[in-house]
Amino acid sequence: MGFSEKNLKSLVKVSIENGASDIHIRTDETPALRIRGELVPVQSKTLDKSDIKDILKIVSGQESYETLKRREVDGSYDIDGVCRLRYNAFLYGKNIGIVFRVILLDIPNIDDLGFDSTLKKIALKHRGLVLVTGATGSGKSSTIAAMIDYINRKRPAHIITIEDPIEYIHKSNLARITQREVGVDTENFSTALKSALRQDPDVILIGEMRDPETIAIALKAAETGHLVFSTMHTTDVLSTLGRIIGMFPAEEQGELRVRLSKSLYATIGQRMLRNKNNGLVVAQEIMISTPGIRECLEGKEDLANIYGIIERAFDKAGNGSRTFDQSIMKLYKRGKITKETALESATSSSDFMQKLIFDD
Repeated sequence: MGFSEKNLKSLVKVSIENGASDIHIRTDETPALRIRGELVPVQSKTLDKSDIKDILKIVSGQESYETLKRREVDGSYDIDGVCRLRYNAFLYGKNIGIVFRVILLDIPNIDDLGFDSTLKKIALKHRGLVLVTGATGSGKSSTIAAMIDYINRKRPAHIITIEDPIEYIHKSNLARITQREVGVDTENFSTALKSALRQDPDVILIGEMRDPETIAIALKAAETGHLVFSTMHTTDVLSTLGRIIGMFPAEEQGELRVRLSKSLYATIGQRMLRNKNNGLVVAQEIMISTPGIRECLEGKEDLANIYGIIERAFDKAGNGSRTFDQSIMKLYKRGKITKETALESATSSSDFMQKLIFDD
C-alpha cells in the first residue's frame, strides 16, 4: 500500500508528543527521532526506497522529486494546525534519505526561551547587523524568530524576511511583516535582498549569510539605516569574523573590516547543553559592539583581544556582552546545569574550575 499522508501525520504526531526536533528517514531503516540531542529509533516498520519516494512525493510533489535524481532537495511542508516541516532530501549511494526539522506553529517567546533582556534590547535597535551563529540544531532559528516576534509586538516597522525555506509564519501585529521564500517568491538571496532595499524596510532578516555578495548587500543595508538579522554556521565570534573576512579577496579585506566595524552591532553565538532534567538549555556568547570592539575589527588591535573586552563588559555589569564561559557559569549558578556539564562545555575546564573555586 505504500506510505500515505496519514502515515506521515502519525509519525509527526509521535515526534511532537516526544519533543523531537528532527525526524530521520533512511532507506531500509526504521525512522529515528532526535530527542534531547539523541537519535532514538521509532518502533515502526523498516522503510524501503518505495516508501521514501512516497514520502518525498507527499511533501514536494512529482516535479521536486524528479530534481532529486540530480541533487539534494530543500523544502518545507505544512500540516495544517499542527506544524511545519523543513526538510532536506538527499541521495547517498543508491539510497534516499530525508531529514525533517519539526517547527511548531507557536512563535518562540524570548522570555519562554529563558533569555534575559539583552536580546530584547538588541531587537529594538534601529540599525546595524546582528548575527546569530552556532552549529546545526543550536536553536538559531528559534532565537531569531523570537526577536522578530518581539519587534512585531513592540515597533510599528516593516519587517522583510528572506528565507530558504520559510520556517516560522509570523502574522503582522504592530509591525507589517513580508515573508519571502527563495525559489518560490524570489530567485535567490542576493536578488531578494537588492529588491528589499526598494521596499521601504525597517528590519530585514536574511536566512543565512552564504556568499560575499549577500554579505556586501547586508552591510549596505545596515549602513543605510536598517536593522539586519542573519545566521552563520560558525561556533563563536572569532570564527564568525574569520569566516566573513575570509570570503573576500585579500585586497578587499581592509575595507571590509572598516565596514564591519561601523555596521556590526552584535553577534549571538549559541550552544546546546544538557540540563539537569536531561533536556537541553542554550548557552549564549554575546558580543555587543563598543569602541574597543570596533578597533579590533578595524585592525588597530588584534581580533583576539575581543574576548577580553567581552569578559570585562560582563564583569562590570555592562551592555549584556558575555563569553560562553560566563554564560555557562551563569547557567550553573542558576542550577540549570551540573558542574560536570559546565566543566565539559567550558572553553578551558582548568580555568573554569579555578573560577568555580574562587567564586565558592
